Amino acid sequence: MPSVIRTGIIGYGLSGRVFHAPFVATNPAFSLDLIATGNADRRAQAQQQHPDAEIVDSPEALLARAGDLDLVILASPAHVHLEQGIAALEAGAALVIDKPFVPSLSDAKKLIAKAEEVGRPLAVFQNRRWDGDFLTVSGLVREGVLGEVHRFESTFERWGTPKPGQWQETTTIEEGAGITFDLGSHLIDQALHLFGPATVEQAELAIVRGGISDDDSFISLLHTSGVRSHLTMSKAAAQSGPRFRVLGSENGYTVHGLDNQEPFLKQGRWPGSEGYGVTPEADWGLLGIDGSESGLTPVPTEAGDYPAFYAGMAASILDGAPVPVDPRDSLEVVRIIERAHAIAAKTEQL
Repeated sequence: MPSVIRTGIIGYGLSGRVFHAPFVATNPAFSLDLIATGNADRRAQAQQQHPDAEIVDSPEALLARAGDLDLVILASPAHVHLEQGIAALEAGAALVIDKPFVPSLSDAKKLIAKAEEVGRPLAVFQNRRWDGDFLTVSGLVREGVLGEVHRFESTFERWGTPKPGQWQETTTIEEGAGITFDLGSHLIDQALHLFGPATVEQAELAIVRGGISDDDSFISLLHTSGVRSHLTMSKAAAQSGPRFRVLGSENGYTVHGLDNQEPFLKQGRWPGSEGYGVTPEADWGLLGIDGSESGLTPVPTEAGDYPAFYAGMAASILDGAPVPVDPRDSLEVVRIIERAHAIAAKTEQL
């Protein structure tokens, strides 16, 4: 086993720069050795933020040296994950793949099979399992505070104009683009993680801003546990609904806003900085029943903890512990996304 996990990151856009490099850089179990990006500005930024790392100009250049690494992180577009992932695994590296995992069930099965064949850890970066608000919901459900949950509503909406230069705006749904693959990967994973297997009851996918892939989506899931999940995601929402609304036989819980780890990371306030992961009291969710004598009670939001993913990944590589996110969980996410696209396409034809 390595004493320090030698790590390479492919891609230094938002994903590599904000959601991966800070956790590798601040966890002493890892060293950040190689970063691959073909963008000159991002190369300069990567060198400035991680002066001990070597910056190479292509994924191929990094993968040619993957045999010298213990971990490769794919912060690249979903349609190249299969090819890059197999190359990294065959070189002997463990693998972390950012969501969306891959564009198809076929690709997911091939990557999982390759990881099992070579005996290397493979995990998908479903970091929003460690959002503070989701950890709070998970605790309320686990402790039975809500009673028997019958409906789980999860909304992740943003507002923005199309950015023609970004790969997300020019890549097709078949290649893993669109809001359902993007934010939907988080919402579906969270719903399955809470309430177990599910089938798609309804799917409404739309192109609102004139691009080539969906940017406004609603999916209704029916879990085998009996819970219904209503998942809403959008890049075209001038106003956002509650992040979570969970309805049970004894109580409900509603919380607004988004976990603050992403804005902190974008500001360069990495794990360990003051206030990281802490939700102000004014933004806590409310528990109770509208109009009841006891009213609605604020519930302290648990601290967000994205670093827990890479702590789990270190334990997997160094000690043989299970990976923090089983890729089979993400395979089920891809299965639901494929089904949602099929239902939405069929509806459009009627």
